[in-house]
Amino acid sequence: MEEKIMKCMYCQAEMKKGTVPFHIDRKGVHVSLDEIPAWVCPQCGESYFEEREVDAIQELVKTVEEQTHKFAKTAQK
Repeated sequence: MEEKIMKCMYCQAEMKKGTVPFHIDRKGVHVSLDEIPAWVCPQCGESYFEEREVDAIQELVKTVEEQTHKFAKTAQK
């Protein structure tokens, strides 16, 4: 199976598979993931996620938002 070759959008260097941290602050909630698989530029440090990782991150954020909404409703009672 042939491995993909990706070029960095910013500096055109060849991207390498690696991991990167991901942080998001949303509606008073802080989510921090230490090692998400990604394409990483060894020259400028830019990183890109593949569709699978983007989908997983979006699902996690959605779940956190839903749970936060439930906590807020409980706190108002």
